[in-house]
Amino acid sequence: MANDASTVFDLVILGGGSGGYAAALRAAQLGLDVALIEKDKVGGTCLHRGCIPTKALLHAGEIADQAREGAEFGVKTTFEGIDIEGVHKYKDGVVSGLYKGLQGLIASRQVTYVTGEGRLSSPTSVDVDGQRYTGRHILLATGSVPKSLPGLAIDGERVITSDHALVLDRVPKSAIVLGGGVIGVEFASAWKSFGTDVTIVEALPHLVPVEDENSSKLLERAFRKRGIKFSLGARFSGVEHTADGVKVSLENGKTFEAELLLVAVGRGPVSQGLGYEEAGVAMDRGYVLVDEYMQTNVPTISAVGDLVPTLQLAHVGFAEGILVAERLAGLKTVPIDYDGVPRVTYCHPEVASVGISEAKAKELYGADKVVALKYSLAGNGKSKILKTSGEIKLVQVRDGAVVGVHMVGDRLGEQVGEAQLIYNWEALPAEVAQLIHAHPTQNEALGEAHLALAGKPLHAHD
Repeated sequence: MANDASTVFDLVILGGGSGGYAAALRAAQLGLDVALIEKDKVGGTCLHRGCIPTKALLHAGEIADQAREGAEFGVKTTFEGIDIEGVHKYKDGVVSGLYKGLQGLIASRQVTYVTGEGRLSSPTSVDVDGQRYTGRHILLATGSVPKSLPGLAIDGERVITSDHALVLDRVPKSAIVLGGGVIGVEFASAWKSFGTDVTIVEALPHLVPVEDENSSKLLERAFRKRGIKFSLGARFSGVEHTADGVKVSLENGKTFEAELLLVAVGRGPVSQGLGYEEAGVAMDRGYVLVDEYMQTNVPTISAVGDLVPTLQLAHVGFAEGILVAERLAGLKTVPIDYDGVPRVTYCHPEVASVGISEAKAKELYGADKVVALKYSLAGNGKSKILKTSGEIKLVQVRDGAVVGVHMVGDRLGEQVGEAQLIYNWEALPAEVAQLIHAHPTQNEALGEAHLALAGKPLHAHD
């Protein structure tokens, strides 16, 4: 098994996040000699600064809300406050357990793991601290970092990114969140549960703007009810320090004051100064350009994850990494249908979707060919027990398959598994309707929505 820099590896991977380590594990499983180079910790953004720690914070927030609301269920609970050190201890415990498991997995697959900052030195080599690692193929998987806006300086104190927010040593009294996408609404939701006075500023007309408009409106209604404030449709123009915080100005003249500003305007690719251009790799605005098989214009180089302009989701990085490993091992591979990737925003309530929006369906198939059905959780027994409200919206091509499932409500992220099968297997409403869904579950709301779409509504109101 290859294990030093003098060896020519089958695959040298630059970056050990979701895309990089998934490729390493799958390639090793398929008998390839693999070197995995990572400057920080294997697991990347998702494990250490993204999906896992943020969801732990959101769960702590859910516990805080439950403590406040116990009386609604006849349980005498009181909310005493947030022990932020305790929250971090819980969050870090989750992360470190998964990190240890991942390190063990990589060692057991006999992947050559290299700690250090790598740089592409040719189309078939990566240099790390003076050592050259040569590969028949190179996989670029250097990920992303939080972005800012032109002229908006991040100081890590009053103007912070999600990286800073995850290790904040206090619960802020008030916060302005710049950006109403996934990262922005998740932090706004967690902070509100912790007791922070939150205002979201989003330049586009809706929160979670990439979702179906109906989901955005449902989330906005729920946030209003929770007391999360938001300003939509006006761009940020500047921030200044005040005696005890920040003052944010918008182009429409509105101003907001708070203890801190969280900049959540998305994440940008890590690609500068890493030798990509010099090796002739085609790029656009910092992203590495690839074909549907994750191949760059340089035959020996592939790229995956947040570095390429596909959906910035850990599970997309995993899938892309596996696709590259299987292609290099000579297996038959199928390009990823990005519309078929499940998407979940873990705020309270959750927003989950797979497939395309109603607007996109009308654009593709024509307005007269698209049928949309909304099914309220109001009549769903389990949702009533949980005291959550929301909706499942189905988008169908008339007399054909369901092409979009859009859900808003607590725990509905857990229902996206069946939704992705419905979309990816091009199910007809009648086919889903004939499957028996367990009662009482939130899952049966998905079944009943399809019953209604198939023309045999069980609990429909006239």
